[in-house]
Amino acid sequence: MKHFITITVFIISFSAISQTFTRQDTLRGSITPERAWWDLTHYDLKVEIKPDEKFISGSNTIRYMVLSENQQIQIDLQPPMKIEKAIQNGKELTIASEGNAHFIQLQEKQKTGSINELTIYFSGNPKTAVRAPWDGGFSWKKDSNGMHFIATSNQGIGSSIWWPNKDHPYDEPDNGVDISIKVPKEFMAVANGRLQKIDEDLTTKTFHWKVINPINNYSVNINIGDYVHFSETYKGENGNLDMEYYVLRENLSKAKKQFKQAPKMMEAFEYWFGPYPFYEDSYKLVEVPYLGMEHQSSVTYGNKYQNGYLGRDLSMTGWGLKFDFIIIHESGHEWFANNITNNDVADMWIHEGFTAYSENLYLDYHFGKKASSEYVIGTRMMVQNDRPIIGIYNVNSEGSGDMYYKSANILHTLRQLIEDDEKWRNILRGLNNEFYHKTISSQQVEDYISEKSGIDLTEFWNQYLRTIDIPKVVYKMNGKELKFKYKNIIEGFDMPIIIIVNGKEEWIFPTAEWKTKVFSKDIKSVKIKEDFYVKSNKL
Repeated sequence: MKHFITITVFIISFSAISQTFTRQDTLRGSITPERAWWDLTHYDLKVEIKPDEKFISGSNTIRYMVLSENQQIQIDLQPPMKIEKAIQNGKELTIASEGNAHFIQLQEKQKTGSINELTIYFSGNPKTAVRAPWDGGFSWKKDSNGMHFIATSNQGIGSSIWWPNKDHPYDEPDNGVDISIKVPKEFMAVANGRLQKIDEDLTTKTFHWKVINPINNYSVNINIGDYVHFSETYKGENGNLDMEYYVLRENLSKAKKQFKQAPKMMEAFEYWFGPYPFYEDSYKLVEVPYLGMEHQSSVTYGNKYQNGYLGRDLSMTGWGLKFDFIIIHESGHEWFANNITNNDVADMWIHEGFTAYSENLYLDYHFGKKASSEYVIGTRMMVQNDRPIIGIYNVNSEGSGDMYYKSANILHTLRQLIEDDEKWRNILRGLNNEFYHKTISSQQVEDYISEKSGIDLTEFWNQYLRTIDIPKVVYKMNGKELKFKYKNIIEGFDMPIIIIVNGKEEWIFPTAEWKTKVFSKDIKSVKIKEDFYVKSNKL
């Protein structure tokens, strides 16, 4: 069990929080007045990487629309990175810094409805990730040939760990981002979107990448190495999709074998969730020196070309070894995290819960319903019930690490309540259509599923997302009579469940009060169907 416990600790530590919040937490986690007045439309990010010095420098031109008049704008960048200067219309601007937040005084009048640009110049030795992707920063590694192997990952700590931007998930650049990366000429630099061109001089190459679609800040990534490239075309729901693969030269043969799972992933997820959300920007798998991450249209991969989670089955059922965890899980985030993005990290279960759930939907599509059910039930052993899944709003506070597999089991339970698998599939596809390329709240997800399912799920969501208590069914048998009720529930919780009595499935409708159901024959055995995420106790 030791390695599974380690994995659980990794997942939970990724979202561990302190209940004491600071001014910096508020500046990072809330829509401050200096953020609220402008709408982000585009980033033009230019970066030069000097691997030997672990030094980066560059500029970010931020294009935005003025929503209401204001003369001060908040831009985020974390030390030891420094803002060298801020320029608008050729004029250098005054900057007042407060920790990671930098308040720039604009000289030109910001007229409502106008589109303006602000260029930030920055440089420094960015934070080195010690245990990527959980702590975040730059990974400065070497491949087996001694060549530099470099990547960024910064979901939790924030993209402002290395580049200046509006570091809050509620606002994404409507028209995407241009990313230019200058590196020593012996390397290839891979980012999000599509490669537009490569400029070359005597000692360097500059790779120009373009993202057309909106993108969340933490998805913007840079990967540098001795890469080789291969590709294929997937015939998907929206036509031909370019699937591009960038791997270390030494791993090309392994990648060509292992990445055959990528089109299988695409087939399963387009079935369950709808069309891949970023056809215009392509799909990529990019090898990196850490486990992996869901960078939009640039999914990073470091699972060592093996099935499972670094070769291990998180469910301990055997089903987790039927797929490469990083290819499936991180690609699932293209729908939940990148297409549909939480507008406050307190609601990150939208990202991690649906994507953890996507693992068993992949199994469902390729191996059947029994496989998917056994897998998701098996992952319950990692649930801690230490804190609620939903965190604290406006202070950059994630909820419990249970946002992964407790959430997956909540969604699996919900599938049982809806009963009709096609209706459930249409709800999942409907989410990705209704909230296409949007940032949203948990409440919006909850309301949508309640409406489309035709079930009032208010208490269901509140019980599972906002408390740590798992409903417990207590029951007692007497001849043909079965008495039952719920314990450990909030007021009004009355979720029906399926029980198996004498080998036959029956619906019951427990509440906080005792109920009685009479059967035609004496009751020999009672079992709660495992697909429902509840506990039980025979009295």
